[in-house]
Amino acid sequence: MSVSLTRSRPLRWGANYTPRDGWFHSWLDFDADAVRRDFEVLAGLGLDHVRVFPIWPLLQPSRTLIRGAELAKVGTVVDVAAEFGMDVAVDGLQGHLSSFDFLPSWVTSWHRRNIFTDPQVVAAEAELITAIAREVSARPNVIGLTVGNETDQFALDRHPEAFVTSADQMGAWLETMLAAAREGWPHGQHQHSFDDDVWFDDRSPVTPLHAAALGDVTTVHSWIFTAVAREFPAGHPARTRFAEYLVQLAAAWSDDPQRPVWLQEIGAPFPAVAEADAPDFLESSLRNTLDSPQLWGVTWWCSHDVSRTLGDFPELEYTLGLIDSDGVVKPIGRRLAELIQSERANPTAPVERTSTIEFDAGDPFTAPSRSATRPGGTVFASWLEAVESGERVGLSQAIRE
Repeated sequence: MSVSLTRSRPLRWGANYTPRDGWFHSWLDFDADAVRRDFEVLAGLGLDHVRVFPIWPLLQPSRTLIRGAELAKVGTVVDVAAEFGMDVAVDGLQGHLSSFDFLPSWVTSWHRRNIFTDPQVVAAEAELITAIAREVSARPNVIGLTVGNETDQFALDRHPEAFVTSADQMGAWLETMLAAAREGWPHGQHQHSFDDDVWFDDRSPVTPLHAAALGDVTTVHSWIFTAVAREFPAGHPARTRFAEYLVQLAAAWSDDPQRPVWLQEIGAPFPAVAEADAPDFLESSLRNTLDSPQLWGVTWWCSHDVSRTLGDFPELEYTLGLIDSDGVVKPIGRRLAELIQSERANPTAPVERTSTIEFDAGDPFTAPSRSATRPGGTVFASWLEAVESGERVGLSQAIRE
């Protein structure tokens, strides 16, 4: 199997925007000047886009109420980004962020209803997605909508209050949400996002085919603390090859060799990555990935450290930013700026994967054996050995009769 060269434009470089003041709670007391201050620093690093996260319960506190004032805030953030020459990717249903869930009261507790299957809930969600799309679509510096951040987490067995959903039901929900985005904005780049359970958990109702066939691009969230750091010690090349592996795996699941893959999240999580090692982790991880033909762009998680005045976050969330909570660019932020400058001056050329390592996940529609590709398994080990020997190798599904 040969993978054609698909990159037709320069890579996009961005950050997931975590507001310096008040984190995402800042939507409650929105300050455009604070956003302006944050974006000025981000643009100074050379970023061309940010990904932003409106909060679902604030936008839609009642199933039958979408607040125009909250939608207008989203539009203002897009306008502020334009002042600094940056584009914006907008998420819709937030959803899940940094270990916290943000669900409106009309789907919890006494009003608990399945957010993926209840007809009234799904209709309301679609209405909100369409409203967000219409709010931002007229602005020239908007990329598109992501349905929500890692929405698959609400359906996984490990969630303490999971919404039980089948693969067919999940596929129908995703198609409905993406159609709602296109209704409000026919020409945007629309997609959905998920954590790596989609690729490795045999029970996940979001399947690899959902990931690689629904929406305009396949998103990848590369976090080594979920599996890689447990399997491989500090300094092991698996840690800085994981993002590359996920991009290759995403490409392998698509029937379209031209389908873009967006490295939508990647970060340097402490303590899996020591603070002093974070700049090198960033550069090695990204340089390993940049020659992937399908790669659309990189959006680092995240822009700013969470302030330690905010309680109860996992420890890693306080250190993930390119910029600290006082507004000072960290060494990892400076390294990213240097990498962007270098890549714009001398871009890494995409390299064709002329050979692949085959995997068999079982029935392609449900992927009951997708765990065969997990970190620590034989597929990953074979792929890692090949790329570490200098071979630019991809992945491919076993052909099933």
